[in-house]
Amino acid sequence: MTLTRPQPLHHQSENRQRNGHVLVWDQNSFNEIFEETKPKLGLLQTRFFVTFMLFLGMANAYVMRTNMSVAIVAMVNHTAINDGHEDVMDDECPDANYTEVDHGQDGEFAWNSALQGYILSSFFYGYVITQIPFGMLAKKYGALRFLGYGMLINSVFAFLVPVAAREGGVWGLCVVRFIQGLGEGPIVPCTHALLAKWIPPNERSRMGAAVYAGAQFGTIISMPLSGLLAEYGFDGGWPSIFYVFGAVGTIWSIAFIIWVYEDPSSHPSIDEREKKYINTSLWGTTEVKSPPIPFKGIFKSLPFYAILLAHMGHNYGYETLMTELPTYMKQVLRFSLKSNGLLSSLPYLAMWIFSMGISVVADWMISSKRFNHTQTRKVMNSIGQYGPGLALVAASYTGCNRVLTLAILTVGVGLNGGIYSGFKINHLDLTPRFAGFLMAITNCSANLAGLLAPIAAGNLINNQPTIAQWQKVFFIAAAIYIIAGTFFNIFGSGERQYWDNPDNDVRDNNVLESQTHVSSQEDSTRRRIPAAITANQ
Repeated sequence: MTLTRPQPLHHQSENRQRNGHVLVWDQNSFNEIFEETKPKLGLLQTRFFVTFMLFLGMANAYVMRTNMSVAIVAMVNHTAINDGHEDVMDDECPDANYTEVDHGQDGEFAWNSALQGYILSSFFYGYVITQIPFGMLAKKYGALRFLGYGMLINSVFAFLVPVAAREGGVWGLCVVRFIQGLGEGPIVPCTHALLAKWIPPNERSRMGAAVYAGAQFGTIISMPLSGLLAEYGFDGGWPSIFYVFGAVGTIWSIAFIIWVYEDPSSHPSIDEREKKYINTSLWGTTEVKSPPIPFKGIFKSLPFYAILLAHMGHNYGYETLMTELPTYMKQVLRFSLKSNGLLSSLPYLAMWIFSMGISVVADWMISSKRFNHTQTRKVMNSIGQYGPGLALVAASYTGCNRVLTLAILTVGVGLNGGIYSGFKINHLDLTPRFAGFLMAITNCSANLAGLLAPIAAGNLINNQPTIAQWQKVFFIAAAIYIIAGTFFNIFGSGERQYWDNPDNDVRDNNVLESQTHVSSQEDSTRRRIPAAITANQ
């Protein structure tokens, strides 16, 4: 198949129809026409159910990802650990009544800090290495089964965590957590691939934000509930964390595999009007095709690199914001967010609420025709990356003010929710058909960048947790946030790329010629497309 660059607009308008195939280049004109044929089914529409199930899946994924960080506190016998030194604390800020000491019971295992680090990171090694392979496999064989069965593996192996820890020790537990990470690897690229098949362009901001906000929702649920289970649960407390969440994840995985379908065309009971609305607004035809991945076009695309850098910058800054600021508050401000479950989840709650609200604004900006897709993505992404960057700078100047630091942390993470309507959903704008593969590449690279954040902070602090040293940590993360956001603003795009031009597939695929007669309403709509585009020009 030969890839060609997009033709001038006057040539494009002449080629909108070919063998019953309508190209989707001018998104605004196209969406305006098909908005009139949108089915009036309310909240009962199938794509809303798919979105809800993906939201629950994302929540389950983040529960499985974060519950070990809570459980390991109850698993470890802190009294038996002898690292040869005590935690290094800074004396610039005085003690205050805010400081709370945890007098919880010691656990079963004498694992020092280094071993705990191996355990906590073992999950992410499995998670990172499966991103790109699953992105490619999902493109070829479909995303649904990889996502459903991957999360089923993740959930089933959660039941084995207590046995692995008690019988296999550190390395047995690391193996189980590594396998859990492998199972969770498909969650992001496959979710993106399914969103590309189910969600029309004018609904991407709020639907995408709704799904990915499941990450914050899962964290909000996991942190306090894991703490309660560790304290009051069965089988010693901490094992109940993995039994309960493993059961919830298993139930979701089975329900997802049974009730969710790969795309509207394969769904047996979707309303025909909704199926036509989704497929026609996405692909320009009721048939969804799956051509080979255009590697050359993708890796020569500046908008793709804009998303890649934005994603990497976000993960580095986010890990600094969420991992290192609490450490700063413990070492310097003598106040730990871990002492209060509500305060620990407050930044995540702020991000969840803000991401949902701003996504509605983003879709309104597009549907109102006041802003195009490119402008909307850049505005939202600027909020999501400049906001946290400035918050990190501000946090470095708050001194010993505990309340102000917590407020800045909450606002900074809250504003970070803008990225869901910015670069996080931008893959679908560039290439609906290859969005899952693009997300696999950017998410894999971003998670590797995120792993660098605690390493960089550790080397900069180096047993000297002074305000001046921590300021360097915050400045570096802020600079990365701002550089990544600026690169996206310069080179990002919300337009479908030439290497995902459906017109290039028609020469190699005659399936469309064998389609049965098209309804009179669809015919009428298609006849109006060239006129509408010409009028816009």
